Amino acid sequence: MVLASSATRAYAQGQVSQTARFEIPIGHRSESFEIVPSTHDGLFLYRHLDTPDRDQIQLVRLDTVFQQQWSGFIEVDKNYVIMGRRCHQQTLYLLLRYRDFTNNNLILFAIDAATGQYVEHRIRGYIAFTPSEFQITNHAVIVGGYFNRIPVVLYYSLETHRSHVLPGLFTEIGELNQIKTYPDGSFDVLISAANFKRQGTIWIKNYTSDGTLLRNLPLTPEDNRHLIFGRSLKTNDNRQIIAGVYGSRSSEYSRGIFIATIEASGYEEIRYYNFGDLENFFKYMKARREERIKQRIARKKIRGKKIRFNYRFLVHELVPHHDEYILLGEAFYPRYITPDRSGFFSSYGGMMNRSVMNGRIFDGYYYTHAVVMGFDEHGNLRWDNSFEINDIKTWTLEQFVKLDARSDRLALIYLFDNHIRTKIIHDGEVLEGKAMDPLETLNSQDIVKEAKNNRNKLEYWYGNYLYAYGVQEITRGDPRTGMKRRVFFINKVSVSAP
Repeated sequence: MVLASSATRAYAQGQVSQTARFEIPIGHRSESFEIVPSTHDGLFLYRHLDTPDRDQIQLVRLDTVFQQQWSGFIEVDKNYVIMGRRCHQQTLYLLLRYRDFTNNNLILFAIDAATGQYVEHRIRGYIAFTPSEFQITNHAVIVGGYFNRIPVVLYYSLETHRSHVLPGLFTEIGELNQIKTYPDGSFDVLISAANFKRQGTIWIKNYTSDGTLLRNLPLTPEDNRHLIFGRSLKTNDNRQIIAGVYGSRSSEYSRGIFIATIEASGYEEIRYYNFGDLENFFKYMKARREERIKQRIARKKIRGKKIRFNYRFLVHELVPHHDEYILLGEAFYPRYITPDRSGFFSSYGGMMNRSVMNGRIFDGYYYTHAVVMGFDEHGNLRWDNSFEINDIKTWTLEQFVKLDARSDRLALIYLFDNHIRTKIIHDGEVLEGKAMDPLETLNSQDIVKEAKNNRNKLEYWYGNYLYAYGVQEITRGDPRTGMKRRVFFINKVSVSAP
């Protein structure tokens, strides 16, 4: 293992600082590590290793300056794989499911951050559901998933070591949007599904810390609007805010953003913002194309026609910021390739097992831009802005652009091809255009090979810090004769608004 603490570099644009780097040499066939961040305890590195008899989970804990605190191995049944990980109250939790879902039971490892000692929990699953996410509270482990496309949430008490399926869920198809936990141990489950009018909406289910259902509330959208997806937060005065996307009936495409405010009494109000009404939604386009679209919108408004733009859009975050609430989301589209018979499959290797639709092969999700919006406490839109995302392609939907909202100026950040890309905004105004800062390595003579697989990531850590991590192929000196190495790396990063 190699550790370096580099001098802080502050750039004029974006104020990017990289204060430390950590490297582990790995072979071309070696598995790289996954990372679980902890606010107090640094970072946990883990990877699943195959062995002839029983598999192992390798664990390493680093502190906030990348000094190793401990490392070790946990033996696991070969039929179990890691499906989730969380840090909570100085404990790392790893949740494992049965590899082929033929066994309903789950395994939970609770690893003490200070010592590396662990406790194993066996969680009874009751029904054959497919777990997809989990959250931790002081009292329980909450596991969400699906049984034949029907949302299921399992509650496991860390005190009684008993599990049960939460009440108040559906017997019909729906989509699990979010499991949102709160400091007192209570939590919400958000599910998008049809209401009694067969209209798409968001159901908000409030639970106490012991899993008792307090309230089961569906949002009530306008007759011609269907709510597709939502994210939630609660305010200090016990109001709940749900923000997400809406569209037409039975469509995965969104036509705009909605924001709902729910009073403690249950009174709700929903506001809708069509993509075409946003000031900067199309800023990611080239200037001439953006102008043509805005002229088309203006003509439709004059004629009294409806403005309809269809986007696939994910709302990732809804966070409080001074006297307003900030929404961050990303627009994307799936791409399909039509194969020919002139060597397409042989040239693409493993393409045969990709998803096929109408004879076309799924070629990944492509991201176009991120959108950030500011709302007041009543859900009124104050401003919007956007950030072009270049070249990103991924096989799973995830959040790429991160938000630093520590001051009155916001930094939008993402990582691509070993460069940190940033943009500084204040409300609807761009203060600093897009900047690109390379990831620093251990030596100024290092040359990093272009990261075409896009597997390197940038994630939130603690305070104003993020961490970039992944695998790099590095040559020191002359690319033809220099020493080469392949490493798993972590860079400590901060971005501040000037």
